[in-house]
Amino acid sequence: MSGAGLLAAVAVLLGAAAVWELPLESLFSSAGRRLTLPALLPWKILGAVVGAGAAVLAAPAAPGRTALLVAVALPVGGFLAPDAWRQRQARRRQRRLVAALPDALDLLAVSAATGRGPAAGLAQVARAGEGPLVEELRLMLAELDCGTPLSAALASLRARVPGAEVARLVTAIERSRRFGSPLADQLRRQATALRRDGRREIEDRAARAAPKIQLVVALVLVPSVLLMITAGLIANAGTLLGGF
Repeated sequence: MSGAGLLAAVAVLLGAAAVWELPLESLFSSAGRRLTLPALLPWKILGAVVGAGAAVLAAPAAPGRTALLVAVALPVGGFLAPDAWRQRQARRRQRRLVAALPDALDLLAVSAATGRGPAAGLAQVARAGEGPLVEELRLMLAELDCGTPLSAALASLRARVPGAEVARLVTAIERSRRFGSPLADQLRRQATALRRDGRREIEDRAARAAPKIQLVVALVLVPSVLLMITAGLIANAGTLLGGF
């Protein structure tokens, strides 16, 4: 069965070589650029090798036909583990970026209300702190310093960052530049909406956590208390039954 696991790992690696040039969707580096398969392939090969080694040890101990499943699943799981890790990192980065956006919008609104242009306001936000949002804004400002037009830099920002939050910011800036609509009011409304959505998301997570906590209490704490009570009754059985 271990040989079957190694053959499965080799087949997975050959399939990866066939799609060497295909980009992996929804994976972004710390600077927001898209991560391609060649950058991840060494880690995927390492994961497959580790999974194959685990399959060599685990497959002979697996009962019946599950040995073949273990021999194939462990190398495949090791090969796909870097993808799952990068997707998790991308989701965490996106949440941090969205969480920092309301304060940035307030700062942009104050800058716009004083008559400063969008580029100056974005530069002020980029100097105000750290995090994924600041990294993206600094990358956009670097494009502006290289002579890229503001509209093209905003379009590049919108393409790099997934989600509707940054897209709405870019749309508001473009609408203000083209039609002269008040930018500060739009940014304040967006900041208020993002904070409202953030509170709602926190409430939803808390509501989903309650059944999980109850399940932990039912499966872990209650049996533990019952075992302690049973142990106490057994230890004092002679005293309790002495009167009968």
